[in-house]
Amino acid sequence: MAKEKKRKQPPADAAPPPGDDGEGRSGRKGKKARKEKAEAILPSQIKNKDKRREVHAKLKREKKAQKRALARERGQAARRAEELGEQPPERQVPRTIENTREPDETVCRPDDQELFAGNDADEFNAVLKQHITPKILITTCRFNSGRGPAFIDELMQVIPNSHYVKRGTYELKKIVDYAKNRDFTSLIVVHTNRREPDALLIIGLPDGPTAHFKLSKLVLRKDIKNHGNPTSHKPELVLNNFTTRLGHRVGRMIQSLFPQDPNFRGRRVVTFHNQRDYIFFRHHRYIFDTKEKKVASKDKKAKTSESKSESEKQVICRLQECGPRFVLKLLTLQHGTFDTKSGEYEWVHKPDMDTSRRRFFL
Repeated sequence: MAKEKKRKQPPADAAPPPGDDGEGRSGRKGKKARKEKAEAILPSQIKNKDKRREVHAKLKREKKAQKRALARERGQAARRAEELGEQPPERQVPRTIENTREPDETVCRPDDQELFAGNDADEFNAVLKQHITPKILITTCRFNSGRGPAFIDELMQVIPNSHYVKRGTYELKKIVDYAKNRDFTSLIVVHTNRREPDALLIIGLPDGPTAHFKLSKLVLRKDIKNHGNPTSHKPELVLNNFTTRLGHRVGRMIQSLFPQDPNFRGRRVVTFHNQRDYIFFRHHRYIFDTKEKKVASKDKKAKTSESKSESEKQVICRLQECGPRFVLKLLTLQHGTFDTKSGEYEWVHKPDMDTSRRRFFL
C-alpha cells in the first residue's frame, strides 16, 4: 500500500490565518457589516409593525439626545467666553427659504431717492398724507350667497368708514362710476364661487390701479376659539415684508384703505404679513392683565413660608384675535380702473413663475 502523506501541522503559537475561525477578523468584520446594514435600514422599510415602532422610537431618542448635547456644548462655550471676557461664539442661523431667496434687483433700499419721488406722485399720496379721508365702497359679484354676506359684515367692522352697496345686475363699470360720483376713494369687490368667497378685487379711485387677489383659508369670527369683539376705534395697521417695488406698491394700496390716524385707546391691530408672496391677514386686540407674582423675600430671619414669599403685581400683555382670518395672493395688478378688454397690466402672475421655490415678487 502506498504510504499516506503526512500533512504539515502549523505550530501551536502561530497566529490563525484570516478567515479560518468565526471569531477572527472576518467574524468581526461580518458582525460590523451586519450592524451597519441594520442601522442603514429606515423604519419605513421594516414590515413588522412592532419592530418598526421600536426602531423609530430609538432613532427619535438618539436624535433628541444629540440635540440636547449640542445645545449643552453651546451653552458651556458661551458661559466660558463670558467668564473670560471674550466674545461669545456666533449663533448659527438656520437656512430657510426666506433667507436663501434669489436676489432681486427691485428690492427697495432706504436711500432710494427715486422710490420716494415716486411715492409723492402716485395715486395714494393724497390719502396717505391725510389730505383726503378714506371712504370705501364694498360690493359683491352678481350672485352672492353662502359665507359671502357674513364675510362682508366682518370686513366692514375691520375697515373704518366703509359702506356696502348691493350689486344686483349692474355691471362693474357702472359701479365704478357710481363710486366716483360719490367721492369714494376705493372699491372692494368680494367674489364668491360655490357659496364660498374665493377672490378679492381692490380698485383705487378715481384713477386706479386695480389689484386682483385670490382669497383662501377664510375663517370667520364665530369659528375662532375665544375670539374677541372689535370696537369702533380706528385700528393700527401693520405691514410686514413688502420689500420689492411691486410689494411696496401693493402695500401702499392696502394702506390707503385705512385712516392714517389710529386711535390707540381702542387697542385694535390689523396685520398684513407677506411671506413667500402670500399675504396673511389677522385682526387682533391687545389686552393688559394684572397678575400677582410671588417673589422670594430677602429677609434671612423669616422662618415661615408665608413670610419668606412676597407678592408683586405684574402687568402682562396678551393678544386676542377678533377675526376674520384669511390669505391673499396677488394675481394681477392693472393700470387704471377695472377693464378686462383694453386694460394695461403692470404685473400678471403666470404659472411659469412658480418654477423656483426661492423666487418671490413681493
